[in-house]
Amino acid sequence: MINRLFGVALGAGLIAGLTLSVLQAFFTVPIILEAETYETASALTPGLQHAIAHANDVGIWLASSGEAHAAHEAAPGFLDRVFGEWAPEDGLERTFYTTVSSLVVGFGFALMALAAMLLGTKRIDASVGLAWGIAGFAAFSLAPSLGLPPEIPGSAAADLAGRQTWWWSTVIATAGGLWLLLASRRGPALKAAGVALILVPHVVGAPHPEAFEATAPAELAGHFAAASLVCSAVFWAVLGSSLGWLWSRGKEEDA
Repeated sequence: MINRLFGVALGAGLIAGLTLSVLQAFFTVPIILEAETYETASALTPGLQHAIAHANDVGIWLASSGEAHAAHEAAPGFLDRVFGEWAPEDGLERTFYTTVSSLVVGFGFALMALAAMLLGTKRIDASVGLAWGIAGFAAFSLAPSLGLPPEIPGSAAADLAGRQTWWWSTVIATAGGLWLLLASRRGPALKAAGVALILVPHVVGAPHPEAFEATAPAELAGHFAAASLVCSAVFWAVLGSSLGWLWSRGKEEDA
């Protein structure tokens, strides 16, 4: 049983992770690289506080202060203190590390999702897996993005610990609320509790910086947020359906 669980999770994680890495290479990484050019230009000209860019007769305010951005950077972590401020080179090296991280993330989420499916449903197939994948997208991507949307380099941000606490609280609350709503036959009171649980983090509100600043155009940030959510939705759909298909296929072979 354990070998089968890990085998299915590994297979589905590889499929979903490779899918995510391909989508990132085409849709999100180019936006990140473009945003980094604005961030670099801002660091080279710290005296420039505001610039106005006109496109299609629309004025776009760009906050380009290197000092302002530096004030929102997190303190160096343990790995940074040990290995220094290392980063992969653009090109093949960056693509390689992005792919590896996507595969690791895919395997980790596959284990979690498969465990939840085994505890929450009696029948597991591709269609059931897809439904659980959609729930995973809602819990881990959609709900947190309502308060903390995906950000490009150079965006102002609140304290890292506060953002991480709110993000995880939202994920747990959304997952728990969806469980009360969908996982099994629940009474009206528990269904109402599930809705309330989903809403609580958003009523409390996510932590935000005192002032919203960015070195890149707002259109670029919006494009990145949308592309990130689409990539995440495809990832979770592929992950869930792959888990269901591989699990049902293994069950047929055992029979």
